[in-house]
Amino acid sequence: MIVSDRKKILFIGIGNEYRSDDGIGLMIARNVLERHLLSVRVKEESGEGAALMEAWRGYTSVMIADAVSSGAKPGTIFIIDARKNNLPAKFFHCSTHAFSAAEAIELAREMKILPPRLLVYGIESENFSAGTTISHSVQESAHRVLEKIVKKVTVVSR
Repeated sequence: MIVSDRKKILFIGIGNEYRSDDGIGLMIARNVLERHLLSVRVKEESGEGAALMEAWRGYTSVMIADAVSSGAKPGTIFIIDARKNNLPAKFFHCSTHAFSAAEAIELAREMKILPPRLLVYGIESENFSAGTTISHSVQESAHRVLEKIVKKVTVVSR
């Protein structure tokens, strides 16, 4: 896969919009897309690990946003540089896939195919039940994450 110079950065929103807060990564992805950032390509993924590894292939800078469940206060924002730190597998225990984002990142690390820059934005969620309503605290955090992403993209694009 050849990535255009105009699209240097890949942003992946992960989630399921029919499982309440689990849709937050998709919501952020759609907001990034609405910003029309020239250097950013946006993809939506379910969180299945093999699909994630395929999605980021060929990119040198990747950002991912997803709902997490660690027991922290709902709305807590986690920013993990996956090149420097392992992702806690417990964050994604609500995933419906046996091979999740955390496992995909760790496998890619072992296979030496992890993108050179990989940031994961996780928002602590409180409701993963069936439905399309995202909790207020999670939505507020999503807006803060969006602003962080826009600032980061501006720096990385230079």
